[in-house]
Amino acid sequence: MRARAGGIAALVLGAVIWSAAPVSAAPAEGVQRTTIGAAERATALRFWTDARLRSARDLDAPPAASTPPAASAAGGRQAAPGTGEEVRVAPLPAPGAAAAAPALAASDPTPWTGGGLISTTAGKVFFQNAGGGTFACSATVANADNKSLVLTAGHCVVDAGTGEVYRNWVFIPGYANGDRPHGTFTASSLFHLDQYVATAGNANYDLAFARLAPLDGRSLGDTVGAQGIAFNAATGREVHSFGYGGSAAEGNGERLNHCSGVEYPDAGREGSTMWGIDCVQTGGSSGGAFLADFDAGSGGGYLVGDISVSAGSSEYHPVLGNEALDLYRQAGAA
Repeated sequence: MRARAGGIAALVLGAVIWSAAPVSAAPAEGVQRTTIGAAERATALRFWTDARLRSARDLDAPPAASTPPAASAAGGRQAAPGTGEEVRVAPLPAPGAAAAAPALAASDPTPWTGGGLISTTAGKVFFQNAGGGTFACSATVANADNKSLVLTAGHCVVDAGTGEVYRNWVFIPGYANGDRPHGTFTASSLFHLDQYVATAGNANYDLAFARLAPLDGRSLGDTVGAQGIAFNAATGREVHSFGYGGSAAEGNGERLNHCSGVEYPDAGREGSTMWGIDCVQTGGSSGGAFLADFDAGSGGGYLVGDISVSAGSSEYHPVLGNEALDLYRQAGAA
């Protein structure tokens, strides 16, 4: 994500076409799925040496398009993400998880030392673009039928300008100072919304799911647990955000950081349906969790969005509406 609006230029991820890119398919209207085979996953595991993890750049969000091109040309307003009846999936406790310490209110990013479910389900994402650049984001395990999903930002999966889906995509749950306490999980499928690319990166649709392959015969959820997730949830309530920001004050991307506050609507971007809090986590936190109903005793809650963009002293997340629910159901069935 961006540290401040206008403070960091858009990160250009390259326009070189990668000839060996996996084949993408659309399993449902509005959903794009990229399937990654066993050979590519093995390559990803070999690729991400400790040295490459250290050299990966913390990814900043590209500027959020205020309206889709067609709407801008017509002078109209974009459609908001669909809403409907709330759907909630409860958290999955981690095996033998210890209780979390009480969560303290934080309007600036502070190190998360509370332990609990968030300490195992939050993690870092690493990937490579077609030009060979290596980058880092954040993601969070979301409970699903296949016990194998993480929620992250759309811009951590696909280049909205070119439609390029990134390769060598891995997730390291509980990442801390280069340690991989639960191993390195490779993506077997990546899912993003058609609208995100069709609108050239409108942040209202800046979300994605990754389906992770089992590691040593165990699913991601059975290894580290999973956060709950809620779609069409109520807004304007207390939320907690977690990410691996890359600034020196946030530990240079080597530790999990935490913010909290009562969320408010994004009033600064025409057509925005996003909600945010008075806090800014910097590049590398993109894709990190926004959790509602966060329980300080367990470290668990319900995902209601991912860290996407920031402006001034605020960071914002897209809402998880009907489009996100369709994406989740497709990813959870993969």
